[in-house]
Amino acid sequence: MAKKPQGKTIKVTLVRGLIGTRPEHRACVRGLGLRRIRHTVELVDTPAVRGMIKKVAYLVRCEG
Repeated sequence: MAKKPQGKTIKVTLVRGLIGTRPEHRACVRGLGLRRIRHTVELVDTPAVRGMIKKVAYLVRCEG
């Protein structure tokens, strides 16, 4: 079982498919740990994670 992240976290869900997207955006989604539509991951709230989310905001949904 995976360890729970320490500190403030963000839940990120992939809501759109990656077909037709730019390779850089696909790499960001994979870097966030998302694999398929409706897959949710909990990530530590860091500037790097926020930047990746901002880059692919049209593909993902974030929760506090």
